Amino acid sequence: MTIVERIYQNSLNFPNKIAIVCNDTVLSYKTLWQNIVSCCRDFEFMFPKGINYCLFKNSQNDSFAIKYFANHLFKTINVPVDNDISDDNYSEIADSLDSLIPPSTEHKSIFADNNILFPDDNATADIMFTTGTTGKPKGVVLTHNNICASTDNINAFVGNTADDVELIALPLSHSFGLGRLRCVLSKGGTAVILNSFANVKKIFETIENQHCTGFAFVPAAWNYIQKISGDNISKFANQLKYVEIGSSYMSEESKRKLMSLLPNTRICMHYGLTEASRSTFLSFADDIQHLNSIGKPSQNTEIKIFDHGEIGVKGQHVFHKYLNNEPAVFRDGFFLTGDCGTIDSDGYLYLTGRKKEIINVGGKKVSPIEVENILNMFPAIVESCCVGVQNDVYGEIVKAYIVVNQELDNAALRKYLKSKLETYKIPSSFQIVDSLPKTKSGKLQRLELK
Repeated sequence: MTIVERIYQNSLNFPNKIAIVCNDTVLSYKTLWQNIVSCCRDFEFMFPKGINYCLFKNSQNDSFAIKYFANHLFKTINVPVDNDISDDNYSEIADSLDSLIPPSTEHKSIFADNNILFPDDNATADIMFTTGTTGKPKGVVLTHNNICASTDNINAFVGNTADDVELIALPLSHSFGLGRLRCVLSKGGTAVILNSFANVKKIFETIENQHCTGFAFVPAAWNYIQKISGDNISKFANQLKYVEIGSSYMSEESKRKLMSLLPNTRICMHYGLTEASRSTFLSFADDIQHLNSIGKPSQNTEIKIFDHGEIGVKGQHVFHKYLNNEPAVFRDGFFLTGDCGTIDSDGYLYLTGRKKEIINVGGKKVSPIEVENILNMFPAIVESCCVGVQNDVYGEIVKAYIVVNQELDNAALRKYLKSKLETYKIPSSFQIVDSLPKTKSGKLQRLELK
């Protein structure tokens, strides 16, 4: 069943169960479904010939959820974008949608002979614009089958049930946050929607007052929460059943710290692109010997390493095309992600960097992530980012941009690096900066520095 059909079934099976909490609004599954249908009725009135896509800015509330699922039921493609998107980018996306998605020529209705007409599994459900590290965002075309497969993969690993109450402060216009909303509602759980992670006191009050059993965040949000509140999250050690983390790098030290604060919580971390959401999963407790990996393939997912170490992903959750038919590289049914990695003898996948970000030092390939992991363990360095810069002898050499929290002892740093890395991997130069460029989800933008 599509996600919207699952919500309908939940409205029949437990109509009075709370589906969504947002500020002072509380929606049962029955009320949520009624609002979805009512929204579709409005669409029928406003668009007598139907509408094939809906481009709308994210409003982090129950109205977003209603509109999102109503679009699915009305067989309209969702195109959610950030609230703070620039006018130029919004217009560019709108123009591309107008030129590539023809207008509807037939009247749409969600009912026929008193039966609800749910969307076809293979129909396009969403177009998500990536927040990639390079170039302009691409429109990723996702079918109902894609998002259902991804939802089922996540729920199987995390262990979501109808008893879960999850705090969702992630932006719903992004794959991670929207995925969490789908996961909770497809299982009949309760989604508690907050505007953002900015108010840490509000987050903790909500977890306590709503008796939340689940929470999801990106590493940057966790760093902010810990900076503001210290170890206060530990008071929920016996309440939080699960935590899902994703979207960017998290150090082993941070992973172990979180485990110590939430020893009874199933802490999961995923890897995946918008094109192939949650392709691998890592459980901190179960995979404690492999915390630097990005885990093993999700259920019904295959991972393969192709030429030059590029990661390929196959599964029903993987998209098939971009909006404007930009080339997406597939080989033997595997989507080539542009990420590079290795698989060890136990089947764990280790990320080494983006294909375009791998540094070629005299023919020897250097993973920027490997060097950054070593740099970030040096006491004076808070975080780092490594790129390749041109060199007349080697073609490229490694340069490191670093954020420090104390005066840097260059001699001690050099000695430390020589004990940890091969000579050609050691940065030839260091530049201290106040901050590193990142995407909204916390991914380093190495090519911007390069």
